[in-house]
Amino acid sequence: MTDSEVEVEVEEVSMMTSFEVWSNLILGLAFLGTALVAAKRMSWSRQQGGAETTVVTAFYSLILLTSSMRAVWFLIPTKVWKPSYIPVAYMAFDSDNDSWAGAFISELILTAGSLALFSIFILILVYWADILKKYFYPGARRSRPMMTFFGLVAMLVVMEAINALLFMLQVYSSEAMILFNALTLACVSMICVVEITIFSHRFRTVLKTLGAINQISTESQVRRIVWITVTGNFFFFTRAFLEAIFAALLLSYWHTEGTVSKVFTHKFYDSYVMAKHWSEVAILCLMLYILQSRFTAAARQGYQQVPEADQVQPPPASTSVIV
Repeated sequence: MTDSEVEVEVEEVSMMTSFEVWSNLILGLAFLGTALVAAKRMSWSRQQGGAETTVVTAFYSLILLTSSMRAVWFLIPTKVWKPSYIPVAYMAFDSDNDSWAGAFISELILTAGSLALFSIFILILVYWADILKKYFYPGARRSRPMMTFFGLVAMLVVMEAINALLFMLQVYSSEAMILFNALTLACVSMICVVEITIFSHRFRTVLKTLGAINQISTESQVRRIVWITVTGNFFFFTRAFLEAIFAALLLSYWHTEGTVSKVFTHKFYDSYVMAKHWSEVAILCLMLYILQSRFTAAARQGYQQVPEADQVQPPPASTSVIV
């Protein structure tokens, strides 16, 4: 694509519609509000004693990071980053078009928010896996959950760093960066759907067994597990569907046209952004609600760690850190 073609393309899509201006503002304020609530809750959790404080703080810090990154991306006017609201192709270090730097930074902020969001559920799955391993494989050696969590997140960060490096080395344009991110998020979303479903089923089995042994009702915890499973799977399945359709369209247009500029119309991109990010607001608010209800109750009742496998009657409250 020549420089003149890029200029024409940018001019065609640069103007933000009034709908886009207002929707970005409302979304930005929604994420900002979520960030403020998460910051307040995180400050509260640090003041609480007990072994669960680190886990609670980690959840709130990830919600805060996700919401902050999204608020920055939506509340800062698009023209600060780049001349076009709808993505267009940029090559790194293009002397004739210095907007590539802003577009690159904008994509990094967007990616950082996505990684922080997915890290929330990665952390949940890591702790679920650790607790379940305690019950299903009592003699097996268990790794430290936070180390496993940091390892998984680091792997995603390295993948995104390679994507950014390839852009900076001019191996491909910003279009390919967007395509890589869409494919990565679609794959991670489907993995989360599978893992949440498997761990949820096993967790419900454990809770029902503990309830029967101790003759104590675990229905509230089972319902909470089901609620997390249904909403989490709905979010990730929707995200995987959106990203897969998005990536398929990008690949199709890239193959036939040599550019993806024609797929990025205002109507299509607005629908994609609205569905993607309002679902994020919903899931973040849900996590804040679940954390507040769960850990407020835990603070009143007192925290109990996961018991050793040789204990005869492990209390059902032992899973309270996560559920």
